Amino acid sequence: MSKRPLDGLRVADFSWFGAGPIAGQTLCTFGAEVVRVESLAKVDSLRVAHPFATNSDGGFKGGYNVSGYFNNFNAGKLSFQLNLNTEKGQELAIRLIEKSDIFLTNFTPRVIDKWNLRYEQISAINPRIIAAYAPMQGLWGPHKDFLGFGAVLTPVVGISEMSGFPARPPIGVGTNYPDYVINPGHTVTAILAALRHRNRTGKGQLVELAQLESVVNTLGTAAEDYLANGTVQTRTGNRSPIMAPHGVFRCADDETSVGSPDRWVAISLHSQDVFAAMCDILGHPEAHTDPRFSSFPARKANEDALEAAISEWTRRWHAEDLMASLQARGVPAGVVQNAQDILDKDEHMRARGYYQYIDHPEAGRSAHDGPAARLGKTPGYHTGPAPLMGEHTYEVCERILGLTADEIADLMAAEILW
Repeated sequence: MSKRPLDGLRVADFSWFGAGPIAGQTLCTFGAEVVRVESLAKVDSLRVAHPFATNSDGGFKGGYNVSGYFNNFNAGKLSFQLNLNTEKGQELAIRLIEKSDIFLTNFTPRVIDKWNLRYEQISAINPRIIAAYAPMQGLWGPHKDFLGFGAVLTPVVGISEMSGFPARPPIGVGTNYPDYVINPGHTVTAILAALRHRNRTGKGQLVELAQLESVVNTLGTAAEDYLANGTVQTRTGNRSPIMAPHGVFRCADDETSVGSPDRWVAISLHSQDVFAAMCDILGHPEAHTDPRFSSFPARKANEDALEAAISEWTRRWHAEDLMASLQARGVPAGVVQNAQDILDKDEHMRARGYYQYIDHPEAGRSAHDGPAARLGKTPGYHTGPAPLMGEHTYEVCERILGLTADEIADLMAAEILW
């Protein structure tokens, strides 16, 4: 296999759920050895989160090793089971950190204090450590010990207020978006910056990523709009202040679509010429001269009527056919794809080979997200499946921590290791 840019680095990953482990996954994909510290006393809930692999009879497989959620974001890592609620377990944690380049956690400061993993403690034994702490509210402040996930962050930072339709309750973004993209992306960027500093100076440093502050910048112009104009941006559905139409429109049902036959196409345009092309394709060329729709200001003023008309015209089309016809005439349009489309139908995704299919000893064969970026000379890739719970405990103890077989056996008997 080709060399990867983070080969030779080791990450002591004390994180859980999504934001921390997904950051660790990126580091792993590009070559770092990631030791995922886990515990039977508090199993990572993603190990028991849907979707699960199924048996031949259609029933779900059980146990801690078959979650597609967990396995997708932990491919190639080592699983090391350690009881951090014991003094000896904390000593082993420090020993692992001493032999690592990066420390990663998204636990709250209260838990970090309990396990004696504060920066001043771990940097004292490893001054070169890049210590990345990513609790939801940061390491200090009145809310520093508040717990939360992406579904909590979206309303707290204001994203939910702007997501949905006017006169309806906020609906958020339908997923724990901050956990998948924003927080891990910012965490990895900060870690790489700290590594560059260490390469130049030989010194490690503390990286604090308050998930709250990481996510709030996705509000875009909302804060500036309020500061400049006193305007509080709120829900506008799919509409845009600079385009009309700008939304999704129902197409003909597709009974081969798994889950629901509903099919939709997204259309977004501003130019009157492009609007005329859309009307022509949809069989209503007269619409672009209709006084209600003959200019952008007119379309914005009559947006309800415009969307109702387009919705009627698109219903007789198959979504993929309509997308192709609109795009051929320069109309910005795209099918509203689901997971089945992306995996099975999207020729562009298939041609680029984004998904990497990996065989797991318990979950079977499944698609895994590939690297988010492609490096021409040192590409990232997965080296294997997600670890079974505690699969590498003995290896980590022996190869990394330097323990003997008898010492490992004694620690297991004492339930410091599992």
